[in-house]
Amino acid sequence: MTDPAKVRRHAERVKELVASVVRTQVKDPRLGMITITDARITADLREATVFYTVLGDATAQSGTAAALESAKGLLRSTVGKALGLRHSPSLTFVHDDVTEHVKHIDDLLATARNADAEVQRRAAGAHYAGDAQPYKVDDEAGAEGADDEVVVGQDRR
Repeated sequence: MTDPAKVRRHAERVKELVASVVRTQVKDPRLGMITITDARITADLREATVFYTVLGDATAQSGTAAALESAKGLLRSTVGKALGLRHSPSLTFVHDDVTEHVKHIDDLLATARNADAEVQRRAAGAHYAGDAQPYKVDDEAGAEGADDEVVVGQDRR
């Protein structure tokens, strides 16, 4: 069984290595403005998934995906040598669509903000349907309790 801390360290190292190799050694013209966002590796250290984002439109994203697929061998050998494992992990590249998630969350927040504003608008002129004080207040019980003196914290010796 592999230590989870060791797996996390290897995943972080894979992320750093792939980012470094993509920046310095991969000279594919299809490669766009890429950012390696995350890397995850299985517990047996045999398969690594690398998440990336690309700045640009759909053609830039598809070109970058093709460039990463063609450079997969170079990246795998570099990662395998640097990690010093018995088996080099196989790499899988997944486009991380963070911008779409951010846009979706922003839309949800705007919808919630509009709904809250509508509730506030409706509640501005509202008043209670019943009495202002719905609970019975017994005036005599309050007056009798005021005369009693309570002493707290004295020793009885």
